[in-house]
Amino acid sequence: MVVEFGLLIVGAYLLGAVPAAYLVAKWSQGIDIRKYGSGNVGASNLLKLTSKRLAIPVIIFDIGKGTAMVGAAQWLGLGIAEQVTVGIAAIIGHNWPVFLRFVGGRGILTTAGILFILTPKLALIASVLSLLFAPFRQLALGVFIVLASIPILSWFLSQPLGIGERLPITLGYLAMFLLVVIRRLAAPRTSVTSSVSLGQLLLNRLLFDRDIRDREAWIRQTRLQAGSAEQLPKQQGKGN
Repeated sequence: MVVEFGLLIVGAYLLGAVPAAYLVAKWSQGIDIRKYGSGNVGASNLLKLTSKRLAIPVIIFDIGKGTAMVGAAQWLGLGIAEQVTVGIAAIIGHNWPVFLRFVGGRGILTTAGILFILTPKLALIASVLSLLFAPFRQLALGVFIVLASIPILSWFLSQPLGIGERLPITLGYLAMFLLVVIRRLAAPRTSVTSSVSLGQLLLNRLLFDRDIRDREAWIRQTRLQAGSAEQLPKQQGKGN
């Protein structure tokens, strides 16, 4: 099983590293998604730049990264700790893909896929709690709070399992939360953050996943860049 486990970790990382949002933006619009909108290589940025028709398959694929690899670990009969490790490898691949010089997305959807296959009840609760923040236009904050609470909730909601199984799940979810935090904080600065202090910048990214507190100003910047993205393929076509 050691060989199978090692191969699954490598496979999970490589599958996670497939930048679906980047590829779809490149194929459909001829743009580098990292240079437009929020700069995030993820489905949310792709949705802002293109359409639901293109973003929904990417959402499904990114969720499937975690679900497929953890499911494969279960099918091979690996233990909970090994399953969690495989899932973490998929998130690392998504967040730091070798194919894009280790600059990827946030790993939220891939984490959701892992939650749904390891602890379906907790995944459903987490989804509902996250959506409660949507009417207030604070989905990123909701995701942060929910991800921070998942390790604690997993310990109690996995009560029928023994400590030997609950502990790797709880520690694994804690590691997944930290991966999301690191990825949020490590994003490159944008043109609108020159006057923002480092402490305020890190707090904004941690809680709101954006560089400035003003949501409307951040959206305006995203829309302006998205408009440039839409014009770029046309400009390239005229030059050929």
